[in-house]
Amino acid sequence: MSLVQIRKKLLNVESIYHEGGPARDVPIKMGSIAVILKNPYAGRYVEDLQPFVKDATEMANKLVPELIEALGGADKIEAYGKGAIVGLDGELEHGAIWHIAGGYPMRSCLPRAKSIVPAAKVVAVAGTRLQIPLHHIEACYVRSHFTTMEVGTIDGPRADELLYALVMSTGTRVHERLGGLRASEIKVGDGQR
Repeated sequence: MSLVQIRKKLLNVESIYHEGGPARDVPIKMGSIAVILKNPYAGRYVEDLQPFVKDATEMANKLVPELIEALGGADKIEAYGKGAIVGLDGELEHGAIWHIAGGYPMRSCLPRAKSIVPAAKVVAVAGTRLQIPLHHIEACYVRSHFTTMEVGTIDGPRADELLYALVMSTGTRVHERLGGLRASEIKVGDGQR
C-alpha cells in the first residue's frame, strides 16, 4: 500500500508577455504542479524515510508528464526547479525527500536535462507561499534563466501535511539582458557550463 495520500493537486500556468518592456509575440510560459498530501511521518521521528521516497517518486513520475504537457511538450522546457513546504508537525528532512523523489523524474522526462534541479524547502504554516528557484536544464550557470516561481495554497499544508511542487519554464526571464553564459554557448556538457 502506498504511503502517498493526496488531498489536493494544483496545476498553474502563467503566460508572460512583458514586465513593462516590449511585449513578446510568443509569451514565456511558467508552470507549476503541486500536491498537498498527508505526511506519513508527522508528529514522530522515523529513521528510515526510504519507503516514502519510493512512493513519492512514483507520484512524481505521474506529475511530471502532466506539467510538461501543460507547457507544450518536453522540447519547449528550458528551466526547472522543485520545492517543498512541510507542515508544522513535520521536519525539514520530510521536505528533503522531494530532492530525490521530485528531481530524478523531472530529469528523466527531459532528454536535454543535465543540470541539478534547484530546490527550496521550509517548515511552515498553511497559506505559506514558497519562492522556488529555476535555472537552465542543461547548464546551471546560464544566468538568463535564473528566476523563481511562487507556489502555495491558502489551506495547506496543514500541520500533518506536505506540499510538494515542481516548476518549469519555456524560456528566460522575459526581459533578460544582463549577459553571462548564453544557452547557445553551452558546450562542456557537465550540467554547469
